Amino acid sequence: MKLSRLTLAVATVLTASVTTSAFALDLYVDSKTKQIFAEPGKGRQKMGSFEQIDENKSVENRSQAGFGADGSGHLYQELESNKAEIKKVQTDLELKENEIKALEEHVVANREDKAQNNEKWFNKINIRGYTQMRYNQQLTGDRAAAAGDTELSSVADNNVGNNKDFSFRRVRLVFSGDINDYVSLYIQPDFASSTAAGDSNFAQLRDAYADLSFDKKHEYRIRAGQSKIPFGWENLQSSQNRLTLDRADATNSATISEREMGLFAYWAPSDVQKLWKDLSKKGLKTSGDYGIVGAGIYNGQGINVRNDTNDDISYVVHTTYPVELNFLGSFFKGQVLEVGADALIGKFNPSTTDMTVFGSGKKLVGANLAKTFNVRGIREERAGVHAILFPQPFGMQAEWNWGTAGTLNPDSAKIESQGLSGGYVQAMYKIDKVLRSDDSVIPYAKWQTYDGAWKASPNSPRIQTNEIEAGVEWQLMKALEVTLAYSTMDRTAVKTLGQASGDMIRTQLQWNY
Repeated sequence: MKLSRLTLAVATVLTASVTTSAFALDLYVDSKTKQIFAEPGKGRQKMGSFEQIDENKSVENRSQAGFGADGSGHLYQELESNKAEIKKVQTDLELKENEIKALEEHVVANREDKAQNNEKWFNKINIRGYTQMRYNQQLTGDRAAAAGDTELSSVADNNVGNNKDFSFRRVRLVFSGDINDYVSLYIQPDFASSTAAGDSNFAQLRDAYADLSFDKKHEYRIRAGQSKIPFGWENLQSSQNRLTLDRADATNSATISEREMGLFAYWAPSDVQKLWKDLSKKGLKTSGDYGIVGAGIYNGQGINVRNDTNDDISYVVHTTYPVELNFLGSFFKGQVLEVGADALIGKFNPSTTDMTVFGSGKKLVGANLAKTFNVRGIREERAGVHAILFPQPFGMQAEWNWGTAGTLNPDSAKIESQGLSGGYVQAMYKIDKVLRSDDSVIPYAKWQTYDGAWKASPNSPRIQTNEIEAGVEWQLMKALEVTLAYSTMDRTAVKTLGQASGDMIRTQLQWNY
């Protein structure tokens, strides 16, 4: 509407200004001299008709076009108003541009401050953890009716036995991170440890070490502090990732709580690191990155021991290598087989206590036992092999170890070097997307056997284990897992050396955070 009125006014003014009146004068210009003449002639070209300007008539025409005599007509006012609005918009745009510029400068400053702040090591520390709650129910088997009787028990779980109901198996927090490109730290306390008196849920340090890398890819590194001894495969696997409820006695007997204070060197090529990470992303349970080759020295007297009891060093060598089986054909596409071997050697100085042997009633005096072996301990030597076919969907896992270690001989009342052997075989099958897009069910069966020393207990008694466990783990989501298992056990009670057997239902609820 405004545009039409403006167009009409302009047309009226133009029409009024170009209308020829009776006083119009024709003018001509000479094409050579450029002189102007009022009459036509040779070489002259007509310029046009011109008339004298009448100021009063101009004002009248302006008034007819919508302008007042003083130039303040409504169209003029609208034009001036539009100019003012345009100027205001321009001013607002300039203010907005200044605000945007200030915000950009603020964002850049914050980004620079954050980048500088991220360089501080304590901003790179990650916190995670997990909790395991168990319930064991004995169905059949030996139970203690009176003092000295043998009842079914397990060196792997203190809550196997009479009057054992709900319990915490693990309550752990992990603090880890890279201090810089070459130094990383790892600290893990456990809040479900038990005392010798049987009290539970005490805090205890499990891991506290630093990884000192020689390159940014962490292919070559030294681990210093208290950490897992690289012997076996299942021993190195975190309880958070392990499928079965407990580690096998045969390989777990090599180290007390799997950990020690020492120095360990690892080599893990980048391609192997990537393969292990890819397996973990698929929800498969690896043993962690302990290199394809590892070697170390450690005290050898157990976890959280204030002083080394025999002033002697133990040694360990670890090898493992994962192989993709794609070269065997399409049936094995994506399958990964990991194989390896380990060895350790050292001297262990066992603790001693009084003991009454089940059956014979023979009483062994701990102080006398301590005199029957060298104060520097008894030599221990072990060698083991392992092979793991990751379940995609079917999998197998097996380990075996042999050797000698200080073992109680109740007949001679001596702790002496004796042979040991044992291992396990495990089968599993992984089923994905059962009820959810991110859940999985893994049924499994495990048979284990062991005949040898259990040095984690006083007097380093000889135990004999024969156990079958069948169960299923349901990973509902990354934050929650449930395991239900049936176990038939035949085990030595370390406190009396009596053999006991029985059947149990075992359950575990695990939440990850």
